[in-house]
Amino acid sequence: MTQGNDAATAHAWAALGGRDGLAESVTYEGAGEVLAARLPVRELARATVGVCSLAAAELLALRRGVPVPAVRVREGAVATAFVSERYLRIDGRAPTGFAPLSGFWRAADGWVRTHANYPHHRARLLGALDIRDAGDGPATTRRLADELATRPAREIQETVYAAGGLAVAVASTPAEPTVPLSPDGGAPPLAEIRTAGTGQAGEGPPLALPSAALPAEGVRVLDLTRVISGPVATRTLALLGADVLRVDSPRLPERPDAHADTGPGKRSTLLDLSASPDRQVFEELLDTADVVVTGYRPGALDRHGLAPDALRARRPGLIVAQLCAWGWSGPWAARRGFDSLVQAASGIAAREADPDGHPGALPAQALDHGTGYLIAAGVLRALTDRQITGEGRHLRFSLAGTASWLLHGVRHTPVEGGPYDPAPWLTETPSAYGPLHHALTPVHYAGAPVTWSRPPTRWGTDLPRWN
Repeated sequence: MTQGNDAATAHAWAALGGRDGLAESVTYEGAGEVLAARLPVRELARATVGVCSLAAAELLALRRGVPVPAVRVREGAVATAFVSERYLRIDGRAPTGFAPLSGFWRAADGWVRTHANYPHHRARLLGALDIRDAGDGPATTRRLADELATRPAREIQETVYAAGGLAVAVASTPAEPTVPLSPDGGAPPLAEIRTAGTGQAGEGPPLALPSAALPAEGVRVLDLTRVISGPVATRTLALLGADVLRVDSPRLPERPDAHADTGPGKRSTLLDLSASPDRQVFEELLDTADVVVTGYRPGALDRHGLAPDALRARRPGLIVAQLCAWGWSGPWAARRGFDSLVQAASGIAAREADPDGHPGALPAQALDHGTGYLIAAGVLRALTDRQITGEGRHLRFSLAGTASWLLHGVRHTPVEGGPYDPAPWLTETPSAYGPLHHALTPVHYAGAPVTWSRPPTRWGTDLPRWN
């Protein structure tokens, strides 16, 4: 069974500047009640993959001078990819999940959600609450629970934030988010698109891309992202032929398991942008890049001269895609955030709560994965427009914008097909980490690649140069 003319797909396509009527051609093959939740997670997930697949097909058709290939997305593949970290096996080992100090905790007047998966976030959380770190055993967990239970949720939120940690008060009802997302109280948009101007400074490849076998073949992408959403976007661009180089600071290590999941098709290098030799190498990479994708808080990269305005002035044909947690205006714009925290503060956790009132979570980190496919779709659409106009683009996305869309802009649709079997959407690939058992891509159009051309390399081990 297939479904077409999907309202969520049409909405997302319009938000990305897609031409009228094209989204109606996307069809979906059902797999039963996948990604089941009170909120329409299945519908959001398939729409984000649908517009990404359509954007890839559109760009390929333009580059080759042929009609847009048919786009048919399989919901079984979407459901598997949206929980790819759960299916991942690294040399037979399941990856580590949420850390013991990450989760929902009772506060004196409600609930808080913490995030302490990275060592520096864990240390800041415990330090803010004057808790001695006794390791991952039950003693530290009990001490944290006891301390949080004595404090109001908002006090915890602000105390931990002031120390550089991560905790948010959980919204008590879906209609009352705890986060003031914008100065006027409104929600951030699903996507913001700004023209970056025409022309191209300095040496580099021409703006017009020649005919190619893959939509993004020959496109150079600097990947300045971490964790899930940004890496999913750049992993998708790599699948579609882009030369993706992820650049990280040597002072901010990544979790190897996370990189094994989101690193296929890409290479990974370490550069300290505060050090002159490394900065010179980065500048040379930037001079010939087509796309820069960033996943740091608003303003975090500005001190390195990487603000969007500075990049556009230097290289007007460049496509800059930015991702943040809480939106691009309002008192929370510069705060750190992750999918789980945005779910908690936006009202999603309240909507998915247990009958006893314990906050709930979506069946996948759908804000992360969904936003990742939206970012990739936005970049592909910007490349299509650049083929015609020569103009770059400045794209902005946020997890909060995707959360608002899920809460208020996506509707349930009838379930078709099934039962769901993830097996067709899983494969095994040799890698530097050992054999990887992993999810295949859900992005599909007629003739699309089934999987990535290369496995993930070990984080930070590649040379800082283009292929």
